[in-house]
Amino acid sequence: MRLAGKIALVTGGASGFGAGIARTFAREGAKVAILDLNGPGAKEVASSIGANARAIQGDVTAARDVAAGVENVVAAHGRLDIVVNNAGWTHRNQPMLNVSEAEFDRVFAVNVKSIFHMAHAAIPVMRRQGGGTIINIGSTAGIRPRPGLAWYNATKGAVNLLSRSMAVELAPDKIRVNCVAPVAGETGLLAAFMGEDTPEMRAKFVATIPLGRLSRPDDVANACLYLASDEAALVTGVVLEVDGGRTI
Repeated sequence: MRLAGKIALVTGGASGFGAGIARTFAREGAKVAILDLNGPGAKEVASSIGANARAIQGDVTAARDVAAGVENVVAAHGRLDIVVNNAGWTHRNQPMLNVSEAEFDRVFAVNVKSIFHMAHAAIPVMRRQGGGTIINIGSTAGIRPRPGLAWYNATKGAVNLLSRSMAVELAPDKIRVNCVAPVAGETGLLAAFMGEDTPEMRAKFVATIPLGRLSRPDDVANACLYLASDEAALVTGVVLEVDGGRTI
C-alpha cells in the first residue's frame, strides 16, 4: 500500500473530490481525518471507509476550527504527514459586476484564506516531526479562465501560485507542497460553474476538453495519491493539471 502508516487530513471531504481523496488514501493504508463544515456528511463518508477514517466538523474559514482539527489529529495519532486543502466554493457563473461583496468574500475565504489558516496550524507540526506533504486543490480556472467566473478564477490562480511559493519556502523543512488543478468536475459545484446544469451546458463545457469528459473524484484522488506518496519524494512546487488537455 502506497500510504501505509501515513496520517492524513483532508478538508472538504464530505463530498466530491474530497470524499474521493479520503477513500483513496484510506484504501492505500493511510489513516484519514475528514474536516468539513458538513459534519453529518463527513461522518457518513468516514463510516463508509471504516476504522481508518474519522470525521471532524469544522469551518475552514475559521482559524480556531482549523487549529482544533489539526490538534485532534495529532492528539489521536501523534503526527500529521499529509494535508490536502480541498475545501472549495464558487459564485454562480455570471458577469463579474453581478457578484456581491459577500459572495466575493466567501469564495476567497474558503478557497484561499483556508490555506492560510491550515498553514499556521499544520506547518509547525510538520517542522517538529521533520517533514510532511501539503497538497492544495487549485484549478484549471487559474490557468485558462472561463468567462463568468472572474472572482473564482482569481482564487484558483492564487492557490496555484501560492502552492509554488510555499514549496520554495518550506523545502528546507522537508515539507513538499504541490497543487492539483482539475478541470470542471462532476461535483456539487458543477451547476454553479456552468450557470445551470443542463445537457446543453454540459456539452458546451465538455467540448472544450480534448479528452471529451469532465473530471471525476477518482481522477483527482489518484493524482493526489501520487503526490502524497514516497514515489513523489523529489516532486515539489508542481501544479499538476488533471484536465483532459483543457489547458493545452
